[in-house]
Amino acid sequence: MKAMFRCGAGLAVLAFTLTTNADVTVPAPGASARIDAIKKAGVLRVGVLANAPWLVENTSGSGETWSGPAWLLANEYAKRLNVKLEAVPVSHETKVPVLASNQVDISVTPLAETPDRLKVVDFVIYSSTSVCMFGLASNKKFASAKSVDDLNKPEITISYYTGGGEEGWVKERFPKAQLRGVAGSGVAPVEEVLANRADAVPINRVPWVAMGRKLKQLAVLPKDNNCQNSTEKAAPVGMAVDKNQTAFLSWARAVEKELEPKLKADEARVVDTMK
Repeated sequence: MKAMFRCGAGLAVLAFTLTTNADVTVPAPGASARIDAIKKAGVLRVGVLANAPWLVENTSGSGETWSGPAWLLANEYAKRLNVKLEAVPVSHETKVPVLASNQVDISVTPLAETPDRLKVVDFVIYSSTSVCMFGLASNKKFASAKSVDDLNKPEITISYYTGGGEEGWVKERFPKAQLRGVAGSGVAPVEEVLANRADAVPINRVPWVAMGRKLKQLAVLPKDNNCQNSTEKAAPVGMAVDKNQTAFLSWARAVEKELEPKLKADEARVVDTMK
């Protein structure tokens, strides 16, 4: 009896292992009204608005129109549902409301998860956005810093764009540093560093890769993986579905989890090609 029990337990573990390692099962008919509707229509409608590196639009007139991890994931959803994928153009104003109005099934244009958005949609998170700090590699004050924390000192001057997305974060993150707000627009006030008016400047982790490649005299913090793993001012990024679709949302999240390594690799590929 003990041997039979051990054998049965072993088979149960094996069955569980095979189940968890297999592709995520599509909810059965009746479990998700959204999936039933998608299958009946034969089309998965996705809202698209370019936002590199997650969703990239090819306007050359040749080749695939869309690419990036968000498109990769959308294609996988369509493939597993055995339907066609239809891109529905949206704007910054409509990329969330199109879900409630049932104009799309998923808004795959990359969206930052915020408390306000969570009131009206649910998210399938596949990435994040964050901030890096860069300065001249020859600047002893910047070069001696081992982490972003080391920049929070009275002898460090940090520049940022007044009214920019990083202004509030800079003031909160570096209360001991000398802060220098400057007028302008763009990815970052790099001229402040190049002219030695600032020791450090914040920049989103994505455009940093191209800037660092172009301006070899710059260095970045955090140093690990060229700052691409930064958790500074981090915000989850993903695609959105309308509220109250538990089975659909759970399935979509499970598929994303299964594809996570491919999605991260594709994002890294796009970031590396950005200019």
